[in-house]
Amino acid sequence: MTDSYRAPDFSDAELLAAPDARFAPAPADGVLPEGFFCTTNLPTYVKIGGQWRLPRTPRMDAAIVLEDDGDARILEGRHVRRGQPVALGESEDGSEGILVNATGFVAAEEGESAFAFMRSAVSREKPVDYAEIARLLREERDRGGHIVWVLGPAVLHSRGREIVTWFIENGYAGAVLGGNAIAVHDIEQAILGTTLGMDHWGRPVQGGHAYHMRVINRIRAAGSIAAAVERGILTEGIMHACVRKGVPFVLAGSIRDDGPLPDTVPDALQAQELMREHAQRCTFAVMIATALHSIAFGNMLPAYTIDAASGQPRQIPTVAVDSFEFVVSKLRDRGTHQAFGVITNAQDFLHVLRHFVQEAAS
Repeated sequence: MTDSYRAPDFSDAELLAAPDARFAPAPADGVLPEGFFCTTNLPTYVKIGGQWRLPRTPRMDAAIVLEDDGDARILEGRHVRRGQPVALGESEDGSEGILVNATGFVAAEEGESAFAFMRSAVSREKPVDYAEIARLLREERDRGGHIVWVLGPAVLHSRGREIVTWFIENGYAGAVLGGNAIAVHDIEQAILGTTLGMDHWGRPVQGGHAYHMRVINRIRAAGSIAAAVERGILTEGIMHACVRKGVPFVLAGSIRDDGPLPDTVPDALQAQELMREHAQRCTFAVMIATALHSIAFGNMLPAYTIDAASGQPRQIPTVAVDSFEFVVSKLRDRGTHQAFGVITNAQDFLHVLRHFVQEAAS
């Protein structure tokens, strides 16, 4: 399986004759002009000065703006400033100077995606090509890619914590994203040996209902998760591995959070900005057992990155794992078409994936 990209044939008569894209000034800060072009996460070319160009920072549900240097960039509406030129149009076929290359990752000789295993229907009865996922993951680590893990607390409840820690410690994580709960439950397990007040057999312990609040208080007293690691309060687990390996993490807060931890970002837009930084750098995404964070990150994630060697778009492998088909289907329905769904529990997925990664290494 290859991940070759087929660029549009810009020598085609219709594309040669296509007009430059039209731009209109934004009427106010954070307000787009009527008729603005709304982006997808696919490679989208804009004709400027007779040349077809790929805008910087691709993502869906945003606008194309013209920068002062004459280049194009994709930007969320709230960041657009009054007077900034915004691309207009609805057509995606190039007739208005904007071309969405929806078939760029389709193998011409096969008539199907180069990432065919990532395009099949979502079903718990579908076999999962773990060997291929492991190969892609290892290749991405070896080329120095930015591998982003989006995790829900079920990863901890299903005994996947040790394996996620292993992936971080062995260089398979460029960033970890989640909510307050993933860190709280990880730290509770590290300090008190329980998760939500239950032991590793799932049995409640005396006073366990308060255990997560006790560890939140310890981290708040230390000042941060990193400070707790440095002071020897936190000595193992996912968050400890992130600190020790220098892997950045974003904990996006919500209205239901306990505490929260001092590292949790309570402002939703600020958390989105921090997550977006990793979406722009992402070259491989693994989303496990978190519907809201998976869909949120998927909405920020372009379908491709620019390959450093070829300068051409290269598809971002995106693996979404959940025990419910609804979550993966919803992610794809929202536009993250490249997401490959694995319908299973987090523990099984992580155990099997690590096995194939280790097997590929040997």
